[in-house]
Amino acid sequence: MCGINGFLAINKGKNIAEQLEKMNNLIIHRGPDADGEFVAMEDHFGIAMGMRRLSIIDLSTGNQPIYSEDQSKVIVFNGEIYNYKVLKEQLIEQGCNFKTNSDTEVILKLYEKEGVKSFGKLDGMFAFSIYDKTIGKVLIARDFFGEKPLYYSQTNDGFIWASELKSIIATLPSKPEIDTTGLSLYFQLTYIPAPFTIYEGIHKLQANHFIELDCNENSYLIVEIEKPINKFTIQSKKEATKTTHDLVQNSVLTRAISDVPLGTFLSGGVDSSVVSLCLSQQQEKKIDTFSVGFEKKSFDESDKSRLVSKLINSNHHEFIISEKDLTANIDEIILNFDEPFADSSALATYLVSKKTKDFVKVALTGDGGDEVFGGYNKYYMGRLNQKYTSLIPQKLHTSSLQIVNKLLSTKQDSRGLRFKASRLLKSINYEGDFYYNIISLGFNEVEIKDILQSNVYKPKTLNYYKNLINSKNNSITNFRAIDKQLSLEGDMLVKVDRTSMLASLECRAPFLNKKLWDFTNQLPDSYLINGWDKKHILKEAFKDYFPKDFLNKSKKGFGVPVGDWLRSELRSELLSYIDKVFVIKQNIFQFDVISKMVEDHLSSKMDNTFRVWTYYCFQKWYKNTYEA
Repeated sequence: MCGINGFLAINKGKNIAEQLEKMNNLIIHRGPDADGEFVAMEDHFGIAMGMRRLSIIDLSTGNQPIYSEDQSKVIVFNGEIYNYKVLKEQLIEQGCNFKTNSDTEVILKLYEKEGVKSFGKLDGMFAFSIYDKTIGKVLIARDFFGEKPLYYSQTNDGFIWASELKSIIATLPSKPEIDTTGLSLYFQLTYIPAPFTIYEGIHKLQANHFIELDCNENSYLIVEIEKPINKFTIQSKKEATKTTHDLVQNSVLTRAISDVPLGTFLSGGVDSSVVSLCLSQQQEKKIDTFSVGFEKKSFDESDKSRLVSKLINSNHHEFIISEKDLTANIDEIILNFDEPFADSSALATYLVSKKTKDFVKVALTGDGGDEVFGGYNKYYMGRLNQKYTSLIPQKLHTSSLQIVNKLLSTKQDSRGLRFKASRLLKSINYEGDFYYNIISLGFNEVEIKDILQSNVYKPKTLNYYKNLINSKNNSITNFRAIDKQLSLEGDMLVKVDRTSMLASLECRAPFLNKKLWDFTNQLPDSYLINGWDKKHILKEAFKDYFPKDFLNKSKKGFGVPVGDWLRSELRSELLSYIDKVFVIKQNIFQFDVISKMVEDHLSSKMDNTFRVWTYYCFQKWYKNTYEA
C-alpha cells in the first residue's frame, strides 16, 4: 500500500527528478516507510515515476520501482493484489523467475507475458503505472471498484498522474480554474465522481480502466479493462446461501494476507460483524477489533460492537469520540481531500483509523456490503416510487408537495422518520429519474440553478452517467450498478482511502470482490431484498453464528452531528462564508439564496444540515485553495 506519481516531459529542459521528488514529498502520509524513484531521459522525452511505500507484504525485498530482467520495463504500484500467489505459481510453471516475494513483481511479469489483457486477471485494489521502453508507452491502470485513486492531467509539454490531487497541483504554474461540471456535480451529490474533478483539465481515471500513454506523441487513450465474468448456476435459495457463505469466507481469507499485524473495524452492523466473525474463525489467535462511540447518544451504537466482540472473543478497542475530538481535526481531514467533499462520516473514519494505527497496520472493513448485497433503504424506496407514481397523479403530487414538505420539515439534525419521509417525497419522479434524485444528497437540479450564478451553472450534469450506465433504473440490480459507478467510487471509497491513508493505515474491503459482485448480479432481486429484509441472502448465510434477530437490528450508519456543530463550534467560520463582499467577489453563488439557507439553519428555523455542510466544505476548500 502506498501512493504513486508520474511525470512525462516533452520539454527536456525541465528538471523532472526535482518535480517528482516534490510530488512524492506531498504524499508521505500514504507511505511513510520508504520511497522510490525512476527517472530516464530518452531521445524525445523524459519520464519519471515515483512512489511512497507503506510496507505490508514482502517487507525486505518489496521496495519499488521494480524492473524487468532486461531493464526495459519498470513499475510503481499502489495497492494489494490478493490472488498474486496463485498468479505467481502459474507464471513459475511457465518459466518465470522472481527476485522478490511481492505482488508488484507479479503484475510486471504477468504484463510481460500477456500485455494489457493481464490487468483483468488481477483481484485486488490497485493503481499502477508501467513504463514499457520497447513500445515507448506508459500503461496506467485502476482497479475494478476504484478503491485506489488515480488522477491525471495532460499539459502542452507533458502528462502528469498521481494518487492525490495535491501532487498534480504542485507541478502546475498556477491553480487551475474551477470546472463547472465538477462544481454542479459536487453540489448535487456532495462529492465528485470520476472522470471529473473540481479543476479544469484534471481528471480521475474511471474504475476498471487504463490509460495508454504514447510518450513520443504526448497522446493517450482511455481503455476499459477486459474482465472475465464469473458464471454461476444457482439451482435453489439453499445453494445460493451456501455459496454466499463460502465466497465471503474466502474473500476475507485472501484479504487477510499480510506480513504485519491486522484487525477489523467493528461497528456492530451486519457487514463489519460478518467480516470480523470470518476473520476470527480463520485466525488461531484472538483478533483485534476497533470501534468508535459518540458522546451524543442518538449517534452512538457502541453497544452493538461490544456484543459482537464478546461473541467472537476479540481484543476489542473502543474509542469514545467527543465533539472536541472531531472538530479539532476538521481542517486536516477536509482539506486532505484536495477538492470539495462533504461526507461528514469521514471525520469519524479518520479518527478510528488514527487510533487503530496505534495497534495494527491493516484493518478489514465492511465497506461495499450494502452495494454488493443490497443493503440500503434507497433500494426499496425505488419500489415505493413505482407504487406511488402509479397511484398518485403527478398534478396532485406537485400541488401537495409544498404542504407536505412543510409538515415534515425538522429544526434539528435528527435524521429520523420525518427526515427520511421528506427525502423520499422530494425524490419522487414521474420520468424514471427517482434513483438519481435519491442519491443527490445535496441540492436537487432546481435548487442548484437557484444557488449558483448563471456563469458557473451547468445543467443536467448527471446525464453523463445516465448515458454511460444506460440503466432502466427500475430494479435493485440497476440501482446497485448506479451506486458502483457513482457513490461507491466517488464517495465511499474516497472517504476510506483518504482518511485511512492520512493516518498511514491500510484498509481492505472483503465485500469488494469481483467474484462476489458477479455472483450477486446473477441472483434474483428477492434474494437481496426479501420484502423489507435488506441483505437477505447475506444474513441467511451467517444468521446461525449470531443471536436470533441480531442481524435484523437497525443501523444508524457512521454519521456525526455536524448540523449541531454548524450552530455552535463552527458558527463563526460558517458566518464568514456568507460575508456579502466575499460571496459577491467569488462570483459563484446567488448571495440572497445561499445566505437565507445558512441563516435559516443557524436560527433553527429549518434543519438544512446536508446542504449547509456541503456549502461549508466547499468554502473551506475554496479559501484554502485560492486565498491561502
